[in-house]
Amino acid sequence: MSQEQTNDMPEENPDVPEEEFAEDAFAGQEDAGADEVAKLQAEVAELKDRLLRAVAETENVRRRAEKDKADASAYGVTNFARDMLNISDNLRRALDSMPEKVADDLKAFIDGVEMTERELLNILERHGIKKVNPEVGEAFDHKFHQAMFEAPTTEHVPGSIMQVIAPGYVIKDRLLRPAMVGVAKGEVQKVDTEV
Repeated sequence: MSQEQTNDMPEENPDVPEEEFAEDAFAGQEDAGADEVAKLQAEVAELKDRLLRAVAETENVRRRAEKDKADASAYGVTNFARDMLNISDNLRRALDSMPEKVADDLKAFIDGVEMTERELLNILERHGIKKVNPEVGEAFDHKFHQAMFEAPTTEHVPGSIMQVIAPGYVIKDRLLRPAMVGVAKGEVQKVDTEV
């Protein structure tokens, strides 16, 4: 062999046999393959997690859209119904302001106003709008009543309704307008300041 040919050939380490050299090279490839597999498994886990989150988000959006659609169907007339309550209140005020003795020619008019009020309340109820009409002496409930004033009295239990100013209304399960009431307050306790 010439000098050039010996330079082209890989150097052999006389201390390391050829089989061990091959095993070391294979072990290096195996480590690189294991790293690649671990990297791919981590990427698969991340993509799976992202997919599950995207599916969950899509399901949440779908549920929210269904709920919004149901709410729009059930409560879409809320503003219109609030405006109609003023008409109902005015009809009631007109009937309450009538004198006890009425001329015969006005009785038909009063009957017409009463029938109009009844029909309006029936129509509202048909559309899921119910009247909340608290009784005097009933306990004040902040979910359905709005206190317009509070007055000290000994005739009513403190915290109870002593006067109903206007009835309230609910639409389905939501409050449309609270009943406006006056609430009884306990007598003011006098403190003895003299020693």
